[in-house]
Amino acid sequence: MDRARPSGRLQAGAALLAWLATLAVFWPGIALYDSVDQYGQLLSGDYADWHPPIMARFWSLFASWWPGAAPMLLVQTAFYWLGIGLLAAACARRGKGKAGWALLAIGAFFLSSCWLGAILKDGQMVGATLATTGMVGWYRLEEKRLPWWAAAPALSLLAYALLVRANAMFAVVPLAMILFGWGPARRPIARICLGTAAIVGAMLLAPPINHYLLGAEASGVERSQLIYDLTGIGARTVDPVAGYKPEAWQPRKCYSLLEWDRAGEGDCPGAEMLYQPSSRLARLWIGAILSHPLAYAAHRIAHFNFTMRLFVPANLPHSVSPVAGEPNRLGLATAASRAEIALHRAGLWLSALPIAWPCLWLALDLVAFWSAVTAPPGAFRDLAFALSLSALALGASFLAISVASDLRYHLWTMIAAAMAFPMLWAAGALNRRHLIVAAGLAAAIAIVGTGGRMLLPAFA
Repeated sequence: MDRARPSGRLQAGAALLAWLATLAVFWPGIALYDSVDQYGQLLSGDYADWHPPIMARFWSLFASWWPGAAPMLLVQTAFYWLGIGLLAAACARRGKGKAGWALLAIGAFFLSSCWLGAILKDGQMVGATLATTGMVGWYRLEEKRLPWWAAAPALSLLAYALLVRANAMFAVVPLAMILFGWGPARRPIARICLGTAAIVGAMLLAPPINHYLLGAEASGVERSQLIYDLTGIGARTVDPVAGYKPEAWQPRKCYSLLEWDRAGEGDCPGAEMLYQPSSRLARLWIGAILSHPLAYAAHRIAHFNFTMRLFVPANLPHSVSPVAGEPNRLGLATAASRAEIALHRAGLWLSALPIAWPCLWLALDLVAFWSAVTAPPGAFRDLAFALSLSALALGASFLAISVASDLRYHLWTMIAAAMAFPMLWAAGALNRRHLIVAAGLAAAIAIVGTGGRMLLPAFA
């Protein structure tokens, strides 16, 4: 007599308990500076695009009957654990229960950074993208056709994820193309061209959607990238950059590998550039890159090293989210619970270990992508391919598009890369060679990263 097919109820129940525990720890949600600013916008009705207007508009749906950050915490953590729970249960139903438990463990581990308890665009993007992956994966792992009534909310969540982070298109477009089977699967060049066109299209469509459909005022947020790159070039050149004298680009005062903010403060050139027309600033930016390509490359690589947290000083900030909210008069909670404080301390301890460094997960994702590409097609392999490609595309985008090094920006890359491995394991696609290469990369990153934290002066 055949054994009864596993139902996946244990994994689904564990995901539900994990969601309730997440709510209990972070309730009513950590309201940081960005959160307070967005909440103020929805209360006043005056929206701007420095922060994603789609998030503020979504938040406004709750404000009249449930004020505060709690509904947004409820939504983003529900999406997060719904996606993981569906994937874990689907694995169990296919007889891959251990892979399902591994997915749940990955979900629990990444809570230690506390960023998923903060009401920010990053947690919203991760939650929406994971929920879509879980909904589509539930049917894909069963080798069933996705019904329209499941496809509609999945696509809606992807659209939300696309608009809630400025660089989300690098993660969302490849993920969507693989999950939904868009583009000719047997013609990779055609699919790459289609994906590239979709990413460019998303970049061009986002501003008009934000300004005309969502009614957000243009804030010049795109200038931050241009100003940061101009400052990075100026700090590395002897010749004038963009009409400014070399001495104006004071590296210690106006330039930081950590983030762009210094460039726009005080009497730094970036402070004046903030009020320049974006078109003129873009021309200055292109001219500076063409005149000083090596300085530009050095600036981008150095910042990429910082944001990936490879060869960096110890105690680099923004690894773990603060758990005390930003002081405000809008009614958003500011006090941190004992559970949040304890988790924050654990997160700070973990942040010193390679397992919490984005560079490790991006390197391991290269192995996952290699394994997925070389494995025969199948439900588990295809899902691993979608996750690894999405993580790789987003992580690589920071080489050119990034102005700050908060770890929260890499949550999706880290989580998607980690989740690809249980899928590959379930597919039987991980062989000894893959594991040896992964172990070698992990060891090399641990040695280099630990060396930087021991040799470089601690970050002040």
